[in-house]
Amino acid sequence: MLEIKNLHKSYKDFKVLDGLYMTINKGDIYGFLGKNGCGKTTTMNIVCNIIPKDDGEIILGEDGTNKIKIGYLPESPSLYGYMNGYEYLGYIAYCAGLKERVQERIAAVLAITGMTEGAKRRIKGYSRGMNQRLGIAAAIINKPELLILDEPTSALDPEGRAEVMNIIRNLSDGGTTILLCTHILSDVERVANRIGILTGGRLAVEGSIEEILQSYGTDSVEIQFSAEDAAAVEALRSSGAFGSVDYYEKTLLAVCGTQNAAEGMNAAMRVLADRNAPVSGVKLSRPTLEQVYLNINGGSWS
Repeated sequence: MLEIKNLHKSYKDFKVLDGLYMTINKGDIYGFLGKNGCGKTTTMNIVCNIIPKDDGEIILGEDGTNKIKIGYLPESPSLYGYMNGYEYLGYIAYCAGLKERVQERIAAVLAITGMTEGAKRRIKGYSRGMNQRLGIAAAIINKPELLILDEPTSALDPEGRAEVMNIIRNLSDGGTTILLCTHILSDVERVANRIGILTGGRLAVEGSIEEILQSYGTDSVEIQFSAEDAAAVEALRSSGAFGSVDYYEKTLLAVCGTQNAAEGMNAAMRVLADRNAPVSGVKLSRPTLEQVYLNINGGSWS
C-alpha cells in the first residue's frame, strides 16, 4: 500500500530524514513512533505531497501506480468554528471533488465517527474529542484507501481516546489501511499490528509488535518475600537462571535474559523450593512497547 525508499529531507543544514525505508502493507494499522522532531510529520507530509522531498521514492498502491485516495488528519486540525459539522463536511466534500450522493456520504461518515447529533452544532462549541472525531470524518469523506492520522488522541481523556480507537478499529475492519502516529504507546499496542520506530532519520526497527517485543524486550519475574532471606536471593543470583537480579525491601526483580518469563519463574521456583524460602507472591512480566521504545531511544521520550 505504501513503500518508502531512501527518503531524504533537510531544512537548511538540519537533516530530518536520512535514507528512510518503510513499508506499510494493505490492511495494516501501522504505528509510527519516534521522538518529537524526529521526522514523523515530515514523512507524512511528503507522502501526502504537502511538502517536497529532497530525494527518494514514494510508491503508493499495490500496483505501484500511485493512484490511490489518501485521507489525512493533522495533529491540530484547523476547523472553521462558525460552521456546523454538516456545513464543514459539505465544504470538505466540495474540495475533494465529490459530486454524487454527497449528503449520503456525509451521513455515513458522521455515523462512523458518532457525530450525527453533534454535527448540528457550531464547531466553535465542540470539545476536543468532538473536534477529533469531526476531523476523522473529514479525512475519510473521500473513502481513502490509506488513512494517515497524526496524534489523533492527543490531549483526549480516556473516554475520548477509547472512542477514537474504536473508530480506527472499525475503519480497519472495513478495509482501510491506517498509518497511526502517536506518543500514547498503549493505544498503539491496542490497535496496531505493525510498528516502525524512527530515530536518526531512519527506522531503528520495523515489524509486528510481537516480533519487536521478542527481539528487543526482556521478560522478567518479580518475587515477593514475606521475610528477609539473603541466602535465597544469593542462590538466585548464582543459579545462572537470570541475566540480572535486583533485590530491595523483600522484593526481587529477576530479568530473564534469553529465557522467557515462564521458564525463568520455573527456574526460580526450583531454587526457592530447595531452600524453603519464605515467598509470598510471584508475578510474571512481559516486555512492553514502552520499554522497547525507551531502550531504542536511550531512555528518552523527546
